[in-house]
Amino acid sequence: MSTDNNSFESILRELGLVTSASPMLTPLTGGVSCEIYLVEDGDRRFVVKRALAKLKVAADWFADVSRNHTEQACLRYIAGFRPDAVPAILFSDEKHGLFAMEYLDGFANWKSDMLAGTCDTGLARKAGTLLGEIHARSWNDSGVGRDFDTTANFDQLRLDPYLRATAARHPNVSGTILAEASRLATTRECLVHGDFSPKNLLHHRGRLVLLDCEVAWFGDPSFDLSFFLNHFFLKSLLHSPKAPPFPGMIAAARAGYRESNPDHSRAIEQRTSRLLPMLMLARVDGKSPVEYLTSPEKKDFVRSFAIRHIQHPPASLDALGTDWFDQLNQLHP
Repeated sequence: MSTDNNSFESILRELGLVTSASPMLTPLTGGVSCEIYLVEDGDRRFVVKRALAKLKVAADWFADVSRNHTEQACLRYIAGFRPDAVPAILFSDEKHGLFAMEYLDGFANWKSDMLAGTCDTGLARKAGTLLGEIHARSWNDSGVGRDFDTTANFDQLRLDPYLRATAARHPNVSGTILAEASRLATTRECLVHGDFSPKNLLHHRGRLVLLDCEVAWFGDPSFDLSFFLNHFFLKSLLHSPKAPPFPGMIAAARAGYRESNPDHSRAIEQRTSRLLPMLMLARVDGKSPVEYLTSPEKKDFVRSFAIRHIQHPPASLDALGTDWFDQLNQLHP
């Protein structure tokens, strides 16, 4: 259950995080799984985040709030080799399941940029590079594996609402989707962010910062790459028949990923080519559909494309991308 400003302020006072007579708490937009406030207390500004037990979606979707601890652990891990790429943690309280972090003043949200049609291939390459670094650094690291043995959390927040929920709505491909969910659940290779998407990437003056690590899991990196690239494909559909350079964004993100994770990227991309159509379908018919595809025609485009490629997996990620943009051009000849 969400907390109103007054009771949240009481918690922050109890913890000594606010001391002025009239602090200002401003709710920030974020995902569906947490409550986030910008706290302004005298001349101090910081962000406080707390996980929710029931997520803010139409369907019933519950998850363990211990993911707040997982998120902090992930931010600290990434800060160990890329401190520029994550916000600094300022305070943590396990009892209330919250933590405070630096406020990134002046930073722009990358999702908002792309929704407005602004496509920066340089940012795409930086994001791909960061994702590859996270995967390569943690590859087969048994300590990281122990720290992020969070399959139950990943199942609640990703496998069930995205894959199983989608499979239930599409019996003709349910067996394939459920088999992929089972494969993902048993794969252990590296640290997976679990929500690596433009909405969780902020940028300012060349600095790119990753947020929302609460789904972090030691598992299959193809989930991250599929989840990330999916946003470029779906936003290209959103903007059609206009054609912002999303193919270039995809190419740049993949190039950055391959360069920072050269030993494993080929195999990961091959798995991504099979998983990506399932996540496309999930963002239309799963428990967390993208809010910007409102046209029935565009939703049906995703369904038709995704189901065809689930039934007949593409030979490669290149082949999947080529077919997507060919079909998109035919949609608006």
